Amino acid sequence: MILKRIFADAKAIRINDPASRNIEFLLYPGFHAIFMHRFIHVLWNLRVPFFPRMFSQISRFLTGVEIHPGANIGSGLFIDHGAGIVIGETAKIGDNCVLFHNVTLGGTGHHKKKRHPTMGNNVAIGTGATILGPLTIGNNVNIGANTFIYMVDIPDNCTVVGTPGVIVRKDGSKVHLKPLPTSYKEEK
Repeated sequence: MILKRIFADAKAIRINDPASRNIEFLLYPGFHAIFMHRFIHVLWNLRVPFFPRMFSQISRFLTGVEIHPGANIGSGLFIDHGAGIVIGETAKIGDNCVLFHNVTLGGTGHHKKKRHPTMGNNVAIGTGATILGPLTIGNNVNIGANTFIYMVDIPDNCTVVGTPGVIVRKDGSKVHLKPLPTSYKEEK
């Protein structure tokens, strides 16, 4: 399973980066971070103490990408450039997603269990976007550079831009919709 996901991650570089040539994917810090996370996440799931966090900090030092060992990442994630990426502990990322540099999938500090975003499949998040809280981003969503999304769910097939984020395309049509606050309830 891990090897299958690693091959999908390598293939995602070829698909998403026109500058990628032959085996250059081996030089991408985003690929290094995901590669290491795949093994660190196994240790986290086995409840090995201390070492998953230590290895994730070493990975962060080497790559500039911070992925908490508990983050659940699907196949085919492409992290372009990588610098400044933060992916929180309870974040879930679907298959075939793209993150550009300085993206934060963070928490608000007000939740106890699920604290970070859940992303569907085929989601692209632009440079500098900040997405906070236990919200859900649907499938086939594009989030523009420097967009800020706080505690609102984003439905499938949307494009979101701005601070705060506004849906400007839904199901292929131009719209101007302010996303509704998430219906998330604090878990006790």
